Amino acid sequence: MRTGNEPLHARSPLKIRCGLALWGLLWTIAGAVAFVNAGRPEWAAACAALAMVAAADLAMVIRHIRQGPHYQPGKDIPPYAPGRGRNDAFGIRNDTGRRRDTRP
Repeated sequence: MRTGNEPLHARSPLKIRCGLALWGLLWTIAGAVAFVNAGRPEWAAACAALAMVAAADLAMVIRHIRQGPHYQPGKDIPPYAPGRGRNDAFGIRNDTGRRRDTRP
């Protein structure tokens, strides 16, 4: 369901991202091993570098999962009210001629 303000209140599918990072890590390690056996050290180094990137991503995702849930409304919570535009960020007045209060 689209709420109209996903960039501000987006929900992250960490379990899917964890699976994809693990899948990428396994394939890059397998590629590095295969290229070493084939006598292609440059390609093996490239796969090893990608494996390090995938391992770092996997570690970050696992860290975020272990941090626990932050406030993320469940499916029973109605969606957020959509934003009324970004014109106030540039000092342009909204429809009523008043400036919106942007203080936190």
